[in-house]
This record gives sequence, structure tokens and C-alpha cells, in this order.
Amino acid sequence: MTYVDGFILAVPRKNLAAYKKMATLASKVWMEYGALSYAECVADDVKPGKWTSFPQSVKLKKGEVVIFSWITYKSRKSRDAILAKVMKDERMTKYMNAKAMPFDGKRMIYGGFKTMIEK
Repeated sequence: MTYVDGFILAVPRKNLAAYKKMATLASKVWMEYGALSYAECVADDVKPGKWTSFPQSVKLKKGEVVIFSWITYKSRKSRDAILAKVMKDERMTKYMNAKAMPFDGKRMIYGGFKTMIEK
């Protein structure tokens, strides 16, 4: 079974092009280091819920859109090795500064997941 890193974040619509540029670069870097797949998705049919929802999870503000993304790896061990390389890659380090990110990193939700069912 594979291992997956998942992310949910809010991006101001005015920064969507900058986010796409950053994510396109990130996808190349992650894949170069061995990720199996990399996906970035923009909310299309995502409504606020009564108790919880994607918009509520990131405290979505007016003029923002939810991004849902994931990266798959062969294993947790593979993910840990790839992530260590990505975090040292000069192409990515410039985005590790909060001011350089086209979104509010404090409202990003992320984590690693063991695959339970995979087809």
C-alpha cells in the first residue's frame, strides 16, 4: 500500500495564478525525488456545512477558494526521504518564508496517511 500526504488550504483568488506557478514547480520537484503522483485541485462544488466542511476547516474568507491536494509515495519511509530532499531543494526554500507564500500557511491543514483501501 502507498503512503499519502494530504493538504487543504485557502488561496485568495487574486493569488491563484501565483499558487499554480508554485504548485507546478513543487510537482516537478516532488516527482524528481520519487513521489508517485502529485495532485492540486481547486474547489468547484464545496459548500459550507452545518457543523463542518472544507470551507470551515480553513476558515475560508471572502475572495478565497479551497485547494485540496495530495502526494503519493511508495511508503512512509520513501515519503520521509523525499520530503527531506524537497525541504533542502533551493527551488522550494524560497517558498518556506511566510511572506513568499501566495496563501496563509497558518490555515493549511496537512498530514500523512497510511492507505487503507487502494484500487
